[in-house]
Amino acid sequence: MSEFVQVKYSSVDSVSRKCALITGITGQDGSYLAEYLLSLGYEVHGLVRGTAIENSEHRFSRIGHLLDRIELHSGSDGLVSLYRVLSHKVFDEVYHLAAQSVVAEPLTDGLATISANIEGIQNVLAAFKELQPMTRVYFAGSSEMFGAAEESPQNEQTRFRPRSPYGISKVAGFHLVSNYRETYGMHCCTGILFNHESPRRRAEFISRKISSGVAKIVLGTLSEIRLGDLDARRDWGHAADYVKAMHAMLQTDEARDYVIATGTTHSVRDLCQIAFSAVGLEYSKYVKQDERFIRPPEKFLLVGDPSMARRILGWTHTVSFGDLISEMVRHDLDAYRQCGVTT
Repeated sequence: MSEFVQVKYSSVDSVSRKCALITGITGQDGSYLAEYLLSLGYEVHGLVRGTAIENSEHRFSRIGHLLDRIELHSGSDGLVSLYRVLSHKVFDEVYHLAAQSVVAEPLTDGLATISANIEGIQNVLAAFKELQPMTRVYFAGSSEMFGAAEESPQNEQTRFRPRSPYGISKVAGFHLVSNYRETYGMHCCTGILFNHESPRRRAEFISRKISSGVAKIVLGTLSEIRLGDLDARRDWGHAADYVKAMHAMLQTDEARDYVIATGTTHSVRDLCQIAFSAVGLEYSKYVKQDERFIRPPEKFLLVGDPSMARRILGWTHTVSFGDLISEMVRHDLDAYRQCGVTT
């Protein structure tokens, strides 16, 4: 007999507190989502790779303060790992946030991203369909799915035209989710999230590149920040706001996909101005434009229309762009000082 058996639902499960599984729990979104679900009284589980456990001091930096309140399972989003976890625990909700997310890599080097991201969501959907088909499934989409958009702002009806391996993989995941919803009647949905930042953002993203650069300039370890097009605009929000939308999507009677965004844009120049103003400096003295980082211009601006999320979910962003960037700068400055970096 197989060691994997379908978990049976019982009346005890139905009256106990909700239980959620988060893949990618060690990342920016996963850590904020875990915090939010805990605040709602959830029992929270996370699926983490063995390499993360072996390098826990670094990999668990975002969830270190939660480790005594969550349960982690060693594995991956592969079928064997998922079947093992699902054979021993019933979940009300699963949030599939794990992904390879380097957006700018060329297509010729992006096959690993495409393969890993598509396989990940397919495994999650297949495992829950077989073992826990009543579990509600959230898939993390991205504004990169719109790519070279044909209209602005983008909403749930806008055609996808991805221009990166990451965007391509997310479009494929979107269609997998739609297929399981329509074919098997599963309650699963995709959140098409526009740029969302925080002090927990990885260092290679431009928001963190600027906020950490400002902190280093203040502390005297950096003299300038080199960037591409300062007039490039994006729809930026706070990750702590956006994870609340993820949860709201799984609470509705009808599963559907939503664009999650602020509906407004700011330029890289705006970001720099706010970041440097937070420490009393003039950005133009320290920011240098570098042609190597300039991308081809976009015909249509990438900006989301969150009106459906606002109407159906009652969701809207609460953190302003200025407060977001100022928070990131303060965090990075405090972090470097705690590490012993001084002027």
